[in-house]
Amino acid sequence: MTESVSALDLIIDAAYLVTSICFIIGLRLLSNPKSARLGNTISMIGMAVALVATGFKLDFAAAWWVLVFGLGLGAAVGIYSARAVKMTAMPQMVALFNGAGGGAAAMVATAEFLRQGSAATPASWDNALAVVLSSVIGSISFTGSIVAFLKLQELMTGRPITYPAQQVVNALLGIAIVAASIMTVAGYMPLQAYFVALAGAAILGVLFVLPIGGADMPVIISLLNSFTGLAAAMTGFVLGNNVLIISGALVGASGTLLTMMMGKAMNRSIANVLFGAFGKVTTSSGGVAAGVTGGPIREATADDVATMLAYAKHVVVVPGYGMAVAQAQHSVRELADQLEKRGVDVKYAIHPVAGRMPGHMNVLLAEANVPYPALYDMEDINPEFPRTDVALVIGANDVTNPAARNVPSSPIYGMPILDVDKAQNVVVLKRSMKPGFAGIDNPLYELPNTLMLFGDAKASIDKLVSAVKTV
Repeated sequence: MTESVSALDLIIDAAYLVTSICFIIGLRLLSNPKSARLGNTISMIGMAVALVATGFKLDFAAAWWVLVFGLGLGAAVGIYSARAVKMTAMPQMVALFNGAGGGAAAMVATAEFLRQGSAATPASWDNALAVVLSSVIGSISFTGSIVAFLKLQELMTGRPITYPAQQVVNALLGIAIVAASIMTVAGYMPLQAYFVALAGAAILGVLFVLPIGGADMPVIISLLNSFTGLAAAMTGFVLGNNVLIISGALVGASGTLLTMMMGKAMNRSIANVLFGAFGKVTTSSGGVAAGVTGGPIREATADDVATMLAYAKHVVVVPGYGMAVAQAQHSVRELADQLEKRGVDVKYAIHPVAGRMPGHMNVLLAEANVPYPALYDMEDINPEFPRTDVALVIGANDVTNPAARNVPSSPIYGMPILDVDKAQNVVVLKRSMKPGFAGIDNPLYELPNTLMLFGDAKASIDKLVSAVKTV
């Protein structure tokens, strides 16, 4: 009997090794849109192998209905989400799923802690430390991700929510969590101290995300994703599960690196993102006929813009959340095809934090089969704008705001932006003069080389496609 169990353990460990390799290869392939689909498939295969191997590790006779119910419910939710959730709601879904991962890690760690507490031999300090870290980090990720979901879904305001002495309250709460965690590891009233730490972490997750403004949401989603990975890795130590440790470390490391890269791209430290309450100060916005500060706004028609585009040599498309909301990516691709037939060079400018999650614009344009070589990062496309005939800005408010360069009092001063104002002509597609998600007015709209084309982005671009064909 012992030999068969040992053989089974070896097979399970080998399966976990296969899973880990699949995750590593899949993550590597996800770094390029051309190989991303294959990377996703390989990662799915790795997860399937891990689930089957874990099933053999459990007592099927006693827990088969739990496994079947859990796998069935998870598969149903996943399939429904993949088919029903629109691309505009993808950031919300990412935040929700990320929170589910953090919550699951905390729940598993809690169950293991309670199981160990009921045993004759109490948990060792190192195991208790892993339990506490998994539970605290997982709880912060869970409640923080729920708040991020509510902000993105606009079930609550996307602006920073602050109150007097907020940072002091967070600091005191953090100290209380650390103290309760130390008591748990030391074995002094461990059960009571553990639940104090768990509850404190859940509250801190909410308070942690409340002051985050909408423009920083891609950064916070990335950071919370890294938290979930760390929580999963700690749960792996609790359970002695190698595949959880490896996969959690991969998610945690990649999420941390992405967060740091995005902060660098915004010329802001992570501390400033977390505690700066970006977008708290807002100004009133005017109507369609009024400028941001009362200056003139030049409104154009679709025929005017189509003529300008048709006779241009170099056009740069700047996609933003307005394109996502209108589901206009396919129309944008059609417009680019029409322009390229006329010999126009069309490029796409991608800001690191455009949209509501990391890589949001890349995903949308890939869905419309826009060639990946036509997508340019900010540092590569900015030198091109002075030679650009038309910069077509589709709902990208905050990442094109020249106040980041010119207005020291602006909350976004110092943040690198797309230099669309340096193009010969700028055409901005917007529904109205309402500020972007960060709540900051954009003086770009008052510049003499800027034209405004008001209306739904998809409807406006469809008009441009039709008009270009007749020019």
